[in-house]
Amino acid sequence: MSKSRIGIGVIGLGRMGHVYGSFAASQHPDARLVAISDNRPEVMTEFADRISGLKTYTDYHDLLADPNVQGVIVVTPTHTHREVVIAAAEAGKAIFCEKPTALTLAATDDMIAAVEKAGVMFQVGFMRRFDKAYAAAKQQIDAGAIGDPVVVRSIGRDPFATSLEYANPAVSGGLILDMGIHDFDLLRWLMNDEIDRVYSEVASLVYPELLTVGDVDNAMINVRFARGGLGNVEVSRTAHYGYDIQANVIGTKGALQIGYLQETAVTLLNRQGGHYDIVPYFKERFGPAYTAQIAHFVDCIRDQKAPSVSPKDARAALQAALAATQSQHTGAVVRLAEVS
Repeated sequence: MSKSRIGIGVIGLGRMGHVYGSFAASQHPDARLVAISDNRPEVMTEFADRISGLKTYTDYHDLLADPNVQGVIVVTPTHTHREVVIAAAEAGKAIFCEKPTALTLAATDDMIAAVEKAGVMFQVGFMRRFDKAYAAAKQQIDAGAIGDPVVVRSIGRDPFATSLEYANPAVSGGLILDMGIHDFDLLRWLMNDEIDRVYSEVASLVYPELLTVGDVDNAMINVRFARGGLGNVEVSRTAHYGYDIQANVIGTKGALQIGYLQETAVTLLNRQGGHYDIVPYFKERFGPAYTAQIAHFVDCIRDQKAPSVSPKDARAALQAALAATQSQHTGAVVRLAEVS
């Protein structure tokens, strides 16, 4: 095993690019951030001023040609993932790609084919698997603590709506794909089963302007698994009280409740009742999980091993999200086998 630090490049310096770049720059002993790429020079300059010796590239192809970059973190808009990932694979780089892989299965299949042809590592960003609570629940399920899991519910509620530009399904895939893909990944993982069919109900109850771009602010999706188990996914952009992420798994011998709402372990008690704060947003809730998944990416590069989240996992979650989105628009039950 080489003792040299793994050179990491980040492509895309949006919100998540800053999160991943900052971690690679300072928090992993075996990694160093050597290069960043974004088509906005002013954004790169602002970020690079804080890190000594960091190379900046307005064209990501130049970053991929940098011999000091061993692994790339792709955090560009979803509709660009295919071209960036294929180029990274052809350049022989290990790849971490933010979810979802793409907006279509065809684009995802192209990415997987390119990665397999090049023989490079490919990990997709499902950070909830690296959260301590979800990881502990998975261990309990695998150990038989609740018997066989038969029913699962996963909830993802954001405290506000995204911009209309981002909400546009042509950019993000829409609410179900953009947010719900995390939940579909968790459902497969926690139930140890494949999703057979889905049925969606949606509405824009608080932000009707989302309808103008073809999106909604709330969705509920019922799920049937291949072995007969049941599931439900709720995604929402109207949780004005805070960031509410939770899941419940019912088994033949018990149940698991996953997640928390109170951010700080202090409760004020007075005549008006009990009062406590609530998790404000994703960085506070999943900060350690985001960094843990990038640490896993670095470790896999260093140890030349496959990541725990496989391309198959990413494709399956996308297929479920696409099926649920199709159900949203048709009002029909959709089998995943019908979505290609």
